[in-house]
Amino acid sequence: MQKIQNYIDGELNDSLSRNYIDNYNPSEGSVYSLIPDSDERDVQLAAKAAVRAFPVWSAMPVAERAALLMKIADLIERDHNLLAKAECIDNGKPLSLARSVDIPRASSNMRFFASAVLHFSSESHLTDDKAINYTTRKPVGVAGCISPWNLPLYLFTWKIAPALAAGNTVVAKPSEVTPMTAYLFSKICIEAGLPAGVLNIVHGLGAKVGQAIVAHPDIPLISFTGGTTTGKAIAAAAAPMFKKLSLELGGKNPNIIFDDCDLQNTIEVSLRSSFSNQGQICLCGSRILVQSGIYNQFLKQFVDRVAALKVGDPMESGSDIGAVVSQAHMNKVLAYIDLARKEGGEIQCGGQQVKVSGRCEKGYFIAPTVITGLDYTCKVNQEEIFGPVVTVMPFDSEEEVVNYANSTVYGLSATIFTDSLKRAHRVADELKCGIVWVNCWLLRDLRTPFGGVKQSGVGREGGEEALRFFTEAKNVCVSLK
Repeated sequence: MQKIQNYIDGELNDSLSRNYIDNYNPSEGSVYSLIPDSDERDVQLAAKAAVRAFPVWSAMPVAERAALLMKIADLIERDHNLLAKAECIDNGKPLSLARSVDIPRASSNMRFFASAVLHFSSESHLTDDKAINYTTRKPVGVAGCISPWNLPLYLFTWKIAPALAAGNTVVAKPSEVTPMTAYLFSKICIEAGLPAGVLNIVHGLGAKVGQAIVAHPDIPLISFTGGTTTGKAIAAAAAPMFKKLSLELGGKNPNIIFDDCDLQNTIEVSLRSSFSNQGQICLCGSRILVQSGIYNQFLKQFVDRVAALKVGDPMESGSDIGAVVSQAHMNKVLAYIDLARKEGGEIQCGGQQVKVSGRCEKGYFIAPTVITGLDYTCKVNQEEIFGPVVTVMPFDSEEEVVNYANSTVYGLSATIFTDSLKRAHRVADELKCGIVWVNCWLLRDLRTPFGGVKQSGVGREGGEEALRFFTEAKNVCVSLK
């Protein structure tokens, strides 16, 4: 059985504990590889390597750093099929999704920030003809990057690319649930000639490795994507040390559908936004709010389309829905469906585990589920489920739907469907969230900021916002007199 290794100081090594954690293939419900059960000793080795590498890496000409990141992007593209299959096995998502979204976007992340740092501008101001004030930005030091399991390589590179491009070195922890693509990525970095210690990847449990990264005194930057509860613990641990934090956390995102929308486009986009990656994307629209005039029409067509989605072997081309990431997560999602029944909800389709024949007969599959009849204040409409489950409810007015949309503790994203440009701008302005799509979903321009408000996170990623996070600003005032 394959044993994954840590990547520290330019080399692949076993953890110091020599202990391992089982890594499951969720489609088969079986162990297929072993993960290092690393601890604070491994993090200490990684941090020391990153500290040693920082002076040379940060002083390297920007064009040279960018060229190395571009080479890594090229190798990701070369190994596209290998990485996609690894992510499919590790995560349970359809192979078609990994091929079309996750791996291409991982390569794009490396390529974008390699290019963006070449054009990273400084500000200067002429102050009443008396002085010139200019701002310089320098890399901070060692960045701790902790990424989630739902989009493993995509979000892993989303963090490390701007950190490295800005001149920082990195100690990174991929999710212990989906470690394989990060392991393959470490091999790519070795092949690309990334200097030793610039990027260090430590595998293991969050309570051991993640906590050790957050608590380490030589790691002044923490970028985390994951659950809100973990984000709160990280913030509490980092605050006394005055660390810079970027926290991208949960979401309970509304799809707001007005009766003047293009109904067929709305249904198509809502299918993707609800059930892509088995609903395991923080940006998925899990609450569908439909204006009363088209509620029944939308519901019937939407339910028919959802019921037709094929749940099956993610390696097969015809599968729309793969396995959820683990047995524990499957049980959590099914528990929320049971709670919806208790709260008075009506299951329009789905609502149960699915048994897939063949090699996947022991896998963790859930039928895509549509629930109606719930009050907007109930737990199922307020708490993040992170699975193939959506609720649908009617509304009458803009004021009412904005109240529904803003009622949760989360504020990550929202999608509005309307043909009225004025309404789109008006409602978007009233929504308390970081991202609003109009008549589309998950169209991302890497130049724009990304992040949420309320309990969906702190800080912004993407474009110059990410490069600014991974640098320190210094103002210099020069007198002209």
